[in-house]
Amino acid sequence: MKIGILGLGLIGGSLGFDLQSQGHHVLGVSRRESTCKKAVDLGSVNEASVDLSLLASADVVFICTPIGLIVPQVEQLIAHLPATTIVTDVGSVKTPIVEAIAPIWENFIGGHPMAGNTDVGIEAAQRNLFVNRPYVLTPIETTPISAITVLEEIVRSLGSIIYHCQPEKHDRAVSWISHLPVMVSASLIAACLSETDLEIAHLAQNLASSGFRDTSRVGGGNPELGVMMAQYNRQALLHSLHQYRQNLDEFIYLIEQEKWEQLNEHMNLNQQTRPKFVKD
Repeated sequence: MKIGILGLGLIGGSLGFDLQSQGHHVLGVSRRESTCKKAVDLGSVNEASVDLSLLASADVVFICTPIGLIVPQVEQLIAHLPATTIVTDVGSVKTPIVEAIAPIWENFIGGHPMAGNTDVGIEAAQRNLFVNRPYVLTPIETTPISAITVLEEIVRSLGSIIYHCQPEKHDRAVSWISHLPVMVSASLIAACLSETDLEIAHLAQNLASSGFRDTSRVGGGNPELGVMMAQYNRQALLHSLHQYRQNLDEFIYLIEQEKWEQLNEHMNLNQQTRPKFVKD
């Protein structure tokens, strides 16, 4: 099968590696000629170009651009595609993307692989990135079953765990476990920067270790991605942030009032519940 990838960064490049290993012929498109050359040299894609027309012969196309570019890039791309081509994306927000693309392309299926890290660019691409990772698909009522079946087979070949849900439910869920952590983590870094005593600030920087590294990682990642999460998943993220603020205020109250037993109850509940979300 010929598979196209538009956007050769971490996710697009990693998809290329794994799809080639499954025997597919992979076509890549990037905005930069240097990225195209590097993707071919690394073995992420078989062919690459800055011209969208390269993807005209693809059976399936993955859109792996930043969130804000997905819709305009698809609008340009479909002029080059036959109606049978299956188009999917990997954006972390689904509702605005599905609402914009589904009416203009019947064989579109929203997708979101829950994999990756804060690294960017084709150099960050790696093999087996999606193994045992959730991969969400958000088909709607009008999505052809045949298109869903083809995409499911590809995703399953990556070793991913497939989930289906409505675009709106996806966005509410990821606002809790993906977008909120970015904002909380970013706020942590900003709070540390508010220390006005330069000696204390310098000492804190020297003492920072695993706790700060783990909790600040996503907030210190790609700024463009963080802004786009907030912009395109605004309502769900605001709801999560307001709820987070209420919980933070409760912790402040318990500490101010020295209610250590109640604080301990909260901490115990958190310890018991966390494994439902992640396993160390």
